Amino acid sequence: MTPSKTPGGLLSKVRRAAPYALGGLFVASGVLHFATPKPFQAIMPRNLPEPRAWVYGSGVAELACGAGLLTRRRWAGPVSAALLLAVWPANVQMALDSGSGRLPGPADNKVVAWGRVPLQVPLIWAALQCRPADAARD
Repeated sequence: MTPSKTPGGLLSKVRRAAPYALGGLFVASGVLHFATPKPFQAIMPRNLPEPRAWVYGSGVAELACGAGLLTRRRWAGPVSAALLLAVWPANVQMALDSGSGRLPGPADNKVVAWGRVPLQVPLIWAALQCRPADAARD
C-alpha cells in the first residue's frame, strides 16, 4: 500500500480537510443566521433575553470562525471549538422541544434534533484539527 492509501494516510487527509469543511459549514450557517433568523431563534434556550440578538451574535461568531478556519488562523481551532460548546445548549433545547410543533420544519423531528446533539463532538474534533498554514501568520 502506498502511504496515501494506508489508514493513517486517510486519517491525515481527513485531518487536513476537516477544518475547511467546518469553515464552509460555519460560513453557510452564519449567513443563514441573518437571512432566516427565526429557525435559530426558535431553538434558543428560553431563559436567554433578546433571542434575536443571540442569533445575530452567534451568526457573526460563526462567520468569523469560518473565515479563520478557511484561512488557517492560529486562533481559529480553539475559538471554533469554544463556539461549538457555547451553542450546544441550543441543540439540546431543540432536541427537548422536538416533536412539540414548536420548531419549524425538520428541526421538529426527534431523530434529526437528537442526532444533532452528539454531532457536536466530531465538529469540535474538526475544529481542533486546524493548524496554521504558515507559522508566521496569526
